[in-house]
This record gives sequence, structure tokens and C-alpha cells, in this order.
Amino acid sequence: MTGRSSDGHPGRHRRHGTQLRTVRADGTPVYRYQPRPGMPPIGVVRFDDDHLADGPAGHRHAHDFLVLIFIESGDGEARIDGRQQILGPGDVYAVPAGQVLGSGTPTAISRCSAWAVFFTADAVIGGDAGSPLHWSRHPLLSLFAPGRSPAAGILTVPAALRADWSRWYADLQAELAEPGRLGAAQATIATLTRLLVAASRLDPNPSGAAPIDPLVTRVFEVIEARYAEPISTRDVADELGYTAGHLTTMIRERTGRTVLDWITERRMGEVRRLLAETDLSVRAIATRTGHRDGEYLTRRFRDRYGSTPLQWRQAMIRRPDR
Repeated sequence: MTGRSSDGHPGRHRRHGTQLRTVRADGTPVYRYQPRPGMPPIGVVRFDDDHLADGPAGHRHAHDFLVLIFIESGDGEARIDGRQQILGPGDVYAVPAGQVLGSGTPTAISRCSAWAVFFTADAVIGGDAGSPLHWSRHPLLSLFAPGRSPAAGILTVPAALRADWSRWYADLQAELAEPGRLGAAQATIATLTRLLVAASRLDPNPSGAAPIDPLVTRVFEVIEARYAEPISTRDVADELGYTAGHLTTMIRERTGRTVLDWITERRMGEVRRLLAETDLSVRAIATRTGHRDGEYLTRRFRDRYGSTPLQWRQAMIRRPDR
């Protein structure tokens, strides 16, 4: 993403709270959310003529977090999982984790002014986010369900309500710009919730009525049942009757992420929950989340979040909205 961002890190791509996680075999970079310890996992970026024109045309990328885009004025082209899509004034696009996005031509991009808020499921339902089987059926998150059709995530805000949407994004940007201000964390979460409520009310299939792909559901069920074990992609594939390579390909095509990505996501979500809600040692948490020992978990956690598990726990204790 390029544009002016607010999450307390001005000046670079990582300022958005994101960083490059990996590059897929086809060359698509995948960005992960880099939450700040002690703050809600939420960021916002504003796109306009000057800043959108800075980005390369057709830049393919994916995120391992959720994004809600609002086209404030003008129009632009986006390439969504290989299909060209025109987005116009008032359009909202709910981007699931792992979906491949790309821009259109520089001319088309520069005609568009837009906002995007990016966040993880925990920002909405806290430590209960758990498996996508749980959070993707949450009424405020069903638009982002893995395996849902990309077209289902494109909605249009009525003209009479668009000024409200612009104001909510601006309010979110203002709160994130001053994270130390009294009530900033609570206001940030409340404003994101307001945006998601408004988006959900536009959905013709609310409350998760659009089903998740059956194979995706089965994979999530196996992961949910066995993530605390030292399982691999092969274990999940064996249980479902597929080869590991075939299952990896199908799940990547349907969710934008691999089976191993989803196993890791579920484990790390549980690690964060246990750090926040218990006084268990890192070693004990490792045992409960499928990691071979505390040292290995600490390395993986630091690589993913930029701090050790104990540093994360201390920051959560100091978090003003807790």
C-alpha cells in the first residue's frame, strides 16, 4: 500500500503497521500486520492523487490481515485475484486475508481518492478471534470470510451516507495519530466497529449467510482440532485424503494462504491469548500451542511481532483499554 498512513509509524511501508512476510512462487509479495504491543491492531491509510500516483501500475501484492477500502471520490481500477474491477464513488471493498490485489494504469489510479483501514480479527472480537471458523461467522466480519467470492466483498454506500464514511475514516486517522491521548485505544476500536457495522448493513447476505468453501471449512476444522499438536501440512492432508502438495495448492487458490500459514496463524493467535489472559510461562504456552519448546516459540514470536512473548505480555498489561 502507498499513501498517507496513521498508526504511529510515519514515513515508510512499515509505518502502516505492515512488513513484507514472504514472496510467493509467482513473485507476489505478501505483507503481514505488525501490531504495536499495547495498541489495538488497527491502522488506516489515505490514498489521493499525489500519493496513489507514486505506486507502480499493476503492483501485485497480498496481505495476511483484513482491509476495508472506501472510494471517496473519482474512480479507479483494481485487479482482484486476476480480474479487473472498476471501483467508483461510494464503493466499499472488503479484502480478505491472502487475496491478491493489483492496481490498474497510473491514469486510472490517479483519478481516485480513497481510504483503507487494515486490522486483524482480534481488533473486533479480542482474544476470542481464534479460528476463521469462529470469526468469519461473526456478523461484523463475515464479509472477510476466507473462500468467499471476491464479488461478494464489493458494496456501494448510498450517496446520502458517504460523508459519514469519510468522517469515520478521518476520525480513525486522528485517533491513531495520537496513540497516547486519553481514550485513544477505545475510540479507535469503537470507530472501526462503527465502520464494520455500516459495511455489514450494506451486505445482501449478512451474518455469514454466504457459505465458506466446504474444503476450506474442513481444513479449518482439522486445524482447530489439532493445532496444539506438532502437526504439519502433510498431517492435515492425510486426514482429508489429499497429498500435501495438492491440498496446499487448492487452499492457496481458495484463501490466498497455505495450510501451513493457517496453522501458524491459529497457533500464534492462541499464544497471544494465553499471554494476555494467563500468567503461564512461555515454556508452558509453547507446549499448549504446538511449538517444540519455549526458545523456539520466542524466536518465532519475535520474528513475527518484533518483540519477545514476555515483552508483549508487559505491553498488554500497560495497554490503556484493558
